Amino acid sequence: MISNYKKYKHISFDLWLTLIKSNVNYKPKRDKLFKDFFEINFSIDKVSETIRRYDLICNTINETTGKNLETNEIYLLILGSLGVDLNKINAKELEEFYIETEQLFFKYKPNLIYSDINHFLRKLKDEHISTNVLSNTAFIKGKTLNKLLKHYELIEYFSFTIYSDEYGISKPNNKIYELLHQRINEIKVIAKNEVLHVGDNPIADYKGAIDYGFDAILINK
Repeated sequence: MISNYKKYKHISFDLWLTLIKSNVNYKPKRDKLFKDFFEINFSIDKVSETIRRYDLICNTINETTGKNLETNEIYLLILGSLGVDLNKINAKELEEFYIETEQLFFKYKPNLIYSDINHFLRKLKDEHISTNVLSNTAFIKGKTLNKLLKHYELIEYFSFTIYSDEYGISKPNNKIYELLHQRINEIKVIAKNEVLHVGDNPIADYKGAIDYGFDAILINK
């Protein structure tokens, strides 16, 4: 996966499209759940198109502002666009929907991109190279992603995880890379040039890490 990893003392990994990829069956099922749960009158194709559009818009907002739109905020933007009366939606209902979404997420779990990733992470640990996950989130929260890492028996290899929804900041914000460096130094003091961040996004992962002073590798999608 990384040929020259031995020159680093710590390796940070993005998650989506770096270590995992979405199950092809998940999003169609989620879109149908969204339509049925909130009793949306538009066709499923319209619902799916709207969800996809706001996924891209909100991702761009997060990358541009460096902040993090919460999952419920994204839901409300989509619902408002689809003509749902937002005054009739409450926090409890949104939480109930998320619970059903999480259940669906684990029924149609994301797939590991590298089948031997456990072996690679174990090798890093054995060679005293610490690791972490640093991921922006949108529809799926960090607490759910950690459950997934536990399911795949990966969580034990990471010294810590950082998700944008838990801190209110998103890559490529310099602050989230500064937070990453602080968390690393709680384990052991490591210079910036001894840290490698691995990800698939040219802006959030590569440029963000490089601008902070880390090394970076861009995974080809």
